[in-house]
Amino acid sequence: MQDICNKCGLPRDLCVCETISKETQNIEISYIRKRFGKYSTLIKGLDTKSTNIKELTKMLKGKLACGGTSKNGMIELQGKHAEDVKKLLVEHGFNEGSIIVS
Repeated sequence: MQDICNKCGLPRDLCVCETISKETQNIEISYIRKRFGKYSTLIKGLDTKSTNIKELTKMLKGKLACGGTSKNGMIELQGKHAEDVKKLLVEHGFNEGSIIVS
């Protein structure tokens, strides 16, 4: 007997809950200025229940070759990486229209 998803009622291998949740999130990417004129990129609006923020942070840090952390449902990356982050999030399955770069 196959496992059945509690949300959509489909078998686990056909479950679309994660895809739907990624497409409906409103993500905001912005910059903040830190000490000594250094910049950080903030990513807000990620759903902590359906998205594993720690894995997403690790992937972004590896692809962008920068440091960073995830706190309080936000991801903070060292440096100015807004456009690159947007491209990586779209490749990871998030909706391009719901990502706002400010």
